[in-house]
Amino acid sequence: MNPIILALKKALIEVFLKLNVTLQENDIVIETTKDRKFGDYASNVCLRYAKQLGKKPNELAAYIQSNLVLDVVEKIDVAGPGFLNFTIKKAELSSLISTIFSSGKDYGKSTIGEGKTINIEFVSANPTGPMHVAHARGAALGDAIATLLKHVGYTVTKEFYINDAGTQIQNLGRSLYCRYMEHLGHAMTLPEDGYYGPDIIAIAQELVDTVGMQYENHYDEAFFKQYAMEKELTRIREDLASLGVVFDVYRSEKELRATSMIEDVLKRLQAFVYEDQGATYLKTTARGDDKDRVLIKSDGQMTYFLPDIAYHEDKLKRGSAQLIDVLGPDHHGYISRMKAALMMLGYGEDVLDVVVMQLVTLVQQGQEVKMSKRTGKGITFKDLVEEVGKDAARYFILARSYHQPMEFDLDLAKTMSNVNPLYYAQYAHARLSTLLKNGADIGMDEKAPRLEEPEEVDLLKHLASFPQVVLDAANEKEPSKITNYIQLLASYTHSFYTNRRVIDRDQKELSQSRLALVKASQVVLANALRLCGITALESM
Repeated sequence: MNPIILALKKALIEVFLKLNVTLQENDIVIETTKDRKFGDYASNVCLRYAKQLGKKPNELAAYIQSNLVLDVVEKIDVAGPGFLNFTIKKAELSSLISTIFSSGKDYGKSTIGEGKTINIEFVSANPTGPMHVAHARGAALGDAIATLLKHVGYTVTKEFYINDAGTQIQNLGRSLYCRYMEHLGHAMTLPEDGYYGPDIIAIAQELVDTVGMQYENHYDEAFFKQYAMEKELTRIREDLASLGVVFDVYRSEKELRATSMIEDVLKRLQAFVYEDQGATYLKTTARGDDKDRVLIKSDGQMTYFLPDIAYHEDKLKRGSAQLIDVLGPDHHGYISRMKAALMMLGYGEDVLDVVVMQLVTLVQQGQEVKMSKRTGKGITFKDLVEEVGKDAARYFILARSYHQPMEFDLDLAKTMSNVNPLYYAQYAHARLSTLLKNGADIGMDEKAPRLEEPEEVDLLKHLASFPQVVLDAANEKEPSKITNYIQLLASYTHSFYTNRRVIDRDQKELSQSRLALVKASQVVLANALRLCGITALESM
């Protein structure tokens, strides 16, 4: 938390204790003021608790104004119906710079998650063809959430669940065999639910080049399924890496099914299981679901739900205390049924957290884009990254809250000017780096005693807020809070170095203070960009 805000909260808690009211830090809201005439920080604590004390908010505010003593505070004003406005001593704000210098890349970190383990599963695309742009949103979002959680102390495992069992993989293997045989000159008919994409044709050609006519006279189902799936998984890994996403664990559904986990789970759920018209149901309505869910169909085939329950318990048994699933917009119904199943197995209601992201629409020249000009097919994950680059793909995705549908403007993402939010952020870092190089002979004074101008104070307060923003973003699993912070930081730095002369060799002490502020801003901006997986450029 911002150390100044923390100090203010503790001081307010002490004053309220004198009035026989016990408050916690979370009970007190302190915000950075938007207008400098209202000081640096403001609180509505008097409006919230005056009635409890039988006082008017203004009376309570006046009492606090007279009784709160804190070294960092220059003055306290009472505004409006009872708001408290705090003006902080400039030297206290400047002292933040030495903290940033000593912390470096660790500035913004915390230990709130220390000793706690989280498994975050995301993407988990079927290994049956190219990933699409929705997978790109899930990849960037899941990876950034994992980074944020690690930054506040959690031990995090990033996991990809491979759906390598069932009819879709059978159809994949059969589709590859048909394309293989076509390359050998045989007329073939693909399965009705087969895979017709150019990726299967290319894999078949690779297979011919590798094994020749070895399988011309017989279909080896296990071989063709495995060969096709491994090739598709390799491409998935390569595409993910192009976006800077690397998983810790790839968990196979086929391997899970080969264990006794599914049977064990079914036995332990027997108290909640019943049969109806030959099908086996789980009474998830007993734990808040809107309807009961089928586990085994009347033909004896399992639905995906039963092995998925076993998979979630598998993640917990491997040492994770908390699970996060990042899913697409059509998975809202999934949440209640899986939570219900896990509660039936004895886990807490909060053991699973599901992040449901909304749709992505690609836009170019003001029009929705659905097809790739290069291939004439739907735009894939790979197409997007190749079109705009890793940094732009990640930044634009993360800049929009996952709760909201997003329009990804391809033209804007490639624009080399400040209207592009990524360019604006990276240019700010490059500009700060240039100032440091140009003023290297002047040096820096990390005590920064000469920072008093409004632009300098605004920038210092924004730098002070970074640890709390990181903590909020991690707790809410909302990376857009970091991109919002970055945009504001770029704006504050721009205002600072545009309106105040940073390098002035005739005023060396002032320049040393301002260069220290430049360095602190550069460190924090780089830290924020790193949390998003974005390159902090030294020059542009």
